[in-house]
Amino acid sequence: MKYLFFMGVFFIPFNSFEGLSFLGEFSKEASVFFFIPGMVILFVTFILRKKIIFPYKSLLFQVLVLFIFWCFLATLLNSPSLIQNDFKGTSGIIRFIRQYLSILLSTILFFIFYYNVLNKMSFKEILVSIRNVFLASLIVVSSYSFFEALISLYDKTNLLPVLELFNYLPFVNAKIHLGGRLSSVCYEPPFLAEYLIMISGWMFSFLLTPKGIKKIIPTLLVLALAFLSGSRTAFIVIFIQFFVFLFIILRKPRYRNHLFIFTSTIVLSLSLLVFFNSKRIIKGFKEKIETIDFKSNLTKNVSNQSRLGIQYASLQVFKENPLFGVGFGQQTFHNRFHYPSWATLNNYEFRLFYKNEKISNFPPGYNIYVRILTETGLIGFLIFLSLILLILLSCLNIIKNKSDEKNVLGTVLLVSFIGFFINWLQIDSFRIYGIWICFAILILFDNNLIKNNTIYKDVKSIDK
Repeated sequence: MKYLFFMGVFFIPFNSFEGLSFLGEFSKEASVFFFIPGMVILFVTFILRKKIIFPYKSLLFQVLVLFIFWCFLATLLNSPSLIQNDFKGTSGIIRFIRQYLSILLSTILFFIFYYNVLNKMSFKEILVSIRNVFLASLIVVSSYSFFEALISLYDKTNLLPVLELFNYLPFVNAKIHLGGRLSSVCYEPPFLAEYLIMISGWMFSFLLTPKGIKKIIPTLLVLALAFLSGSRTAFIVIFIQFFVFLFIILRKPRYRNHLFIFTSTIVLSLSLLVFFNSKRIIKGFKEKIETIDFKSNLTKNVSNQSRLGIQYASLQVFKENPLFGVGFGQQTFHNRFHYPSWATLNNYEFRLFYKNEKISNFPPGYNIYVRILTETGLIGFLIFLSLILLILLSCLNIIKNKSDEKNVLGTVLLVSFIGFFINWLQIDSFRIYGIWICFAILILFDNNLIKNNTIYKDVKSIDK
């Protein structure tokens, strides 16, 4: 199971291949080809040996289960409209079943697999193993991105045969995205952004532990890919994560020397880049800053108009169903009647994809918080918000630990969760492997603290 887990972790960014259609929204996810067999082995072992570790005493897990149960109950309360819902050849009931199976698979079944694998490892082993696997996958992603950038950004089309060599890797379909955006081994540029956000905390942690060049390279690769990817989300979120990371380690005197070395390297590298290629570098930074002009993006960018239009429509549905929502997976059935004219006017995305019943794919909600408000109402949103607050408080509690590996791992978790929670402002999926892997580690910490407190209380009672 341990081997399958780490193979799955390595292949998280690999989703550019055709996949298996019967797996639905998981069809292009290479990781499921390892996580599903691992999960099956775990449950077969449970049947044969009656042994499986289930963190039912953890408050974090209890709140998660409560949220998932409320998703079911909110849908049950909306059963009259659920039966009537129909769009793109899919009924409300079928849509609910698919979406509920998806959240169960991501947040419960896969999570139990992660938890049982990680439970057999020390915190130091978890830190070292996961970040080394992420580093290995980052090397592949960066290598692909290097040639992709030369071809896409610098018109080095003679390197296409080199890029096509990556087709010999499993789960890869080598291609170039137009518009100067990088996707690497991922299906689309946004998936590369999600991957970089997921691994950034783990890569930043190299600044605190190993010696030599390995200390610096992972962070440089993440920051460079965030800049070159063309993704505003990656650029903004990863730099927020990095500043959170810096804020944490600056408060700890023993890490300030590590930060000085890294800062010196960054300054030297940027100075050399600007010295040898100043015009191109300045132009690149100028273009990157221009992409963060939200006002211009809203008026000129069709995709942004679609995003905001769909979220606006979802909020109108929430206003009509504030307490219980409209049922899990049901937002599109309702918000399609509330799309604002400023979003749909001259917008080919609505005409060709979102409102076109011949295209079976449902439009994304683009914001998980708005989706939860719309589908589960204020009650579901408050439960979900409670879970997020508990996660952040637990991470802060771990960072206070005097043990180096626990302190570093706690920092990684906090930086990662902050990235996930910000990124959820522009995606509406629970199918993010990194967040549930981090959640499993967090619960291991939580259970360890409970266990230590119990032992401490027992010792005190004996002394009395």
